[in-house]
Amino acid sequence: MAADWERARRSAGEASRRVGRAAARAGRAGAQAGRAAARAARGTGRAAGRAGRGAADATLGVGRAARRLTHAQGAGRTGLGQLIELTAAHSAGDALVTAALAGTLFKLPVNEARGQVALYLLITMIPFVVVAPFVGPVLDRFRSGRRFVMAGTLFGRGLLCFAMAAAVAPGDVFTIFPAALAVLVLSKAYNVSRAAIMPSVLPADIALVTANARVALFALVSAGVAVPLGAGVSAWLGAEWVLRAATVLFLVQGVLAVRLPRHVDSPDLDELQEGEERPPRWRTMINVGPVVAESMLANVAIRFHSGFLLFYLLFLVQEKKLPGMPPAVAIGVLALAAGAGGLAGAGVASWARSHSPQVIVLATLALSGAVTVVAAAVFGLWTAVAVALAAAFSQGLGKLALDAIVQREIGEEIRSSTFGVVEAFLQIAWVVGGLIGLLLSLFAAGPGGLAAMAALLAGSLGWLVVRRRARVRARDARARAARAAAADSSRGPEGPEGSDDPGRRDPQEAPESGPAPAPPGPEAAGRGRGKARPGKRPAGTTTAVVRRGEPPAEQRTKPLTNPHG
Repeated sequence: MAADWERARRSAGEASRRVGRAAARAGRAGAQAGRAAARAARGTGRAAGRAGRGAADATLGVGRAARRLTHAQGAGRTGLGQLIELTAAHSAGDALVTAALAGTLFKLPVNEARGQVALYLLITMIPFVVVAPFVGPVLDRFRSGRRFVMAGTLFGRGLLCFAMAAAVAPGDVFTIFPAALAVLVLSKAYNVSRAAIMPSVLPADIALVTANARVALFALVSAGVAVPLGAGVSAWLGAEWVLRAATVLFLVQGVLAVRLPRHVDSPDLDELQEGEERPPRWRTMINVGPVVAESMLANVAIRFHSGFLLFYLLFLVQEKKLPGMPPAVAIGVLALAAGAGGLAGAGVASWARSHSPQVIVLATLALSGAVTVVAAAVFGLWTAVAVALAAAFSQGLGKLALDAIVQREIGEEIRSSTFGVVEAFLQIAWVVGGLIGLLLSLFAAGPGGLAAMAALLAGSLGWLVVRRRARVRARDARARAARAAAADSSRGPEGPEGSDDPGRRDPQEAPESGPAPAPPGPEAAGRGRGKARPGKRPAGTTTAVVRRGEPPAEQRTKPLTNPHG
């Protein structure tokens, strides 16, 4: 019995020793696994650190390259570089808002009834109807605080995005819809104010069309980067996180807007001189001046064409009247062509420094008409892509040239109001063109609608060319008549300058041979100072020659901008 007990005890001890050795081996294996995991973690951390440093270096490199481009040719000294960067960030914020709301509120219902699409088009007019009669005059009233007005639009959009982020999850449409419209209105107010201050930050080596093109190019690139990024984050985390990111971005932009150069603000000239009338706040096509009116009418035709093509081609693709590709792929190709056309228009405008903006506007209208004629004659998917590309190119380039014309021709006391009305007219033309495209897509199979649009563009171009030639001829005739009248007034019957004394000469003319009478004055009166020499003026004096029929010199100075259009 005792022997059995001893054998059992020895067996138990041996088993426990084996368990201990196994546990020790397991511990050593765990330690080795831990060391391996630690080495792997350190390697992963070093790789992540190297990747992060590489990404940071790449980001800094891109930022430095962008800074060199935005601040080139003196743009950094005048404030144009800061304005370009601010507008690029503003465009990225708007793109994030669009990406966040694309699946909830403002998704284009191409698969729905045409009545719903027409309602969508009418809704897009609301911000422009508000901008034209109200926001433009308000911006003109506060010219001395333009930086703060721009900052206010950015801060307001940040707060509205924060409110929409809180309303997306419960689906509060009564909060999202008014807030989204307010964001659109504030965005247009920023664009109007930015266009109005462009001449204040323009360097001497950059033309207005080129400066506007730089702003538009960077805005398009930043929006093109922000849209897929916002769409991906919205699909991964939700639209509310995209709106929160837009909130932070807009608030930072508001701070940057306040830090723009002080010469962006212009003094409020509320005191009028004697006989001067205050220019009207509401700018119409009648009193913006002939140059601005012609350019605006050409852009109205281009924008009408763009809206027509967008919805006309969309419904042709949806109804499979434009074969060659599946509808989804064809819509993507058309959208890609439109985006490429917009970028090409901004790029060409940045190189069009030596060309007249009026000629650029008419050339873009002619290009749209010519490509539409070709697309109507040889109708197909790829000709539709070509006409979409040309329409986007003409729209972008023509709008940049129109902005330069308004900035040059209109005084800054009413420039914001003028830009507001111009934007309203262009948006109305785009909506009317889209509605007509919806209607024609019911009856025309493709070539018929494009042929009608080509005829309209050709008629608009011909009428504008005839009107421009008549205006130029009338201007030249007035100039010749003014020169003839000035020449007649300078050749009077009593002397070469029309004076009462035939022997009196212009003091700036060379003296004739022989003695000449001394000019009247203290020297000629013989007060002990000697007589003045013929043909010379006393030292320290100047003589201003004013011919008959000419106003004084201060009234002959032409202002740089025309406050009355």
